[in-house]
Amino acid sequence: MSSARLILAAALLAGPAGAATQPCAALSASGGSVQARPIAAVGTTPAFCRVTGTLRPVAGSRIGFELLLPAAASWTGRFQMLGNGGYSSALPRAAMMAALGRGSAVVATDTGHDGDDPSFARGRPEAIVDWGWRAVHLTARAAQRLAARYYGRPPSHRYFAGCSTGGHQAMMEAQRFPDDFDGIVAGAPGADRTRLNAAFLWQYLSNHPRGRNDTAILDSGDLQLLARHSYASCRSTNGGLGGGLADDPWLNDPLSCRPDPAALLCRPGASGDCLSPTKVEAAQAMYQGVHDPRSGASLTYAWLPGSETGWSGYWADPGNAQQPARINFWRDWVFRTPEWTWWSLNPARDLAVAQRRLSATVDAVSPDLSRFRAHGGRLLVYHGLADPVVSPRDTVAKFRHARSVTGGDEWARLFLAPGVGHCAGGPGFDRFDPQAAMEAWVERAVVPEHLVAADAAGRTRPLCPYPRRAVFRGGDPRRADSFTCSAPPTS
Repeated sequence: MSSARLILAAALLAGPAGAATQPCAALSASGGSVQARPIAAVGTTPAFCRVTGTLRPVAGSRIGFELLLPAAASWTGRFQMLGNGGYSSALPRAAMMAALGRGSAVVATDTGHDGDDPSFARGRPEAIVDWGWRAVHLTARAAQRLAARYYGRPPSHRYFAGCSTGGHQAMMEAQRFPDDFDGIVAGAPGADRTRLNAAFLWQYLSNHPRGRNDTAILDSGDLQLLARHSYASCRSTNGGLGGGLADDPWLNDPLSCRPDPAALLCRPGASGDCLSPTKVEAAQAMYQGVHDPRSGASLTYAWLPGSETGWSGYWADPGNAQQPARINFWRDWVFRTPEWTWWSLNPARDLAVAQRRLSATVDAVSPDLSRFRAHGGRLLVYHGLADPVVSPRDTVAKFRHARSVTGGDEWARLFLAPGVGHCAGGPGFDRFDPQAAMEAWVERAVVPEHLVAADAAGRTRPLCPYPRRAVFRGGDPRRADSFTCSAPPTS
């Protein structure tokens, strides 16, 4: 790294911020590592200062970021960082502009690479570290210092929000860098990344005869049949122990649902809605998740009943159905062998290899968040119960563990959203604003006892903090105030 870049990195990441405000262009640094220019207001978008930068903390690392600074007169004092999706370098520009419109200084990073496939780390081991934790942390520190220079004072409140990989980033920040943010929103956090990739690979292997990449066992019609069977098997708790209404077209408590795909086995002479023995076996393997073939021990959390129709999106590569999704995680990150074949997978052995080589860098699984709690941090986690990408079982287990180890209940809340898919979508109530709830929690000590969520038809219902669920108490079932958050008879 050049001496100019070393000086810039030291100034951004360690040096004291000046007390006087600076014009936008003055934020630019020599050498082009940081460039800033004012952007005029257009329509409903206010004028702002656009800052783009590149951080190179070590050889082989190149972290890009973009920071949007509203005019001082409209700045609320809030600093907002937004997370990424998958392995993509794309910035969440729509969400960034929305946060800017609310008066927040807002930043996002490319996580140290270009593209959306794990192959970006081929021959670039530092890119894994950037993706795993370094890009978010260093960007947060650099951007907060730039904001302090621009406004002449540091942000009053600092927030991080993201879903999926953004949720993973959120949990990594709470665990590893508890002083970076005051409030963290983590949606569907795929924080146990090595196990998540093992689960994706298991889906592919379970759905193909051994050695046959050109022959899938279950198709989309079979997944729809499995979803209908799950609903028929478990809908009896809807409107009762599971919460919600009896006629909700989704499962309100899929965590308690254990459908048996063997009930769909085709009998002699049967046709239509049934499954062959081979299809039943594949479905059973998917409902169970990755197991050690010798000990029978469970190695991953399986996906929930009610999410079946989305499984096909992650059991094969969308660009090549004859190879598993995220296969380059195994080839380039774990084994560093581009020729590695998935049919050689030994679940227990190879997951252990992945964890030994990567877990310290990419898995945010520590249950001890006591430093984050002691700092006064607040954590809001949410997860759709029809998520076919990250299993809610994993999120619930890790949340309970963190609360048990860290202690207290004033600093963290988990909200489960029945009928909602990965981060959004699905037939459930998927329109809610966790960021507004977080700001009220951090700035006014208003603990979020529920989140009001809407569906596509404009109906509303509360999302309740785990383990409570929304129970109808009378009135208009289309309105959230007709429900109350109640604990189940046994939590």
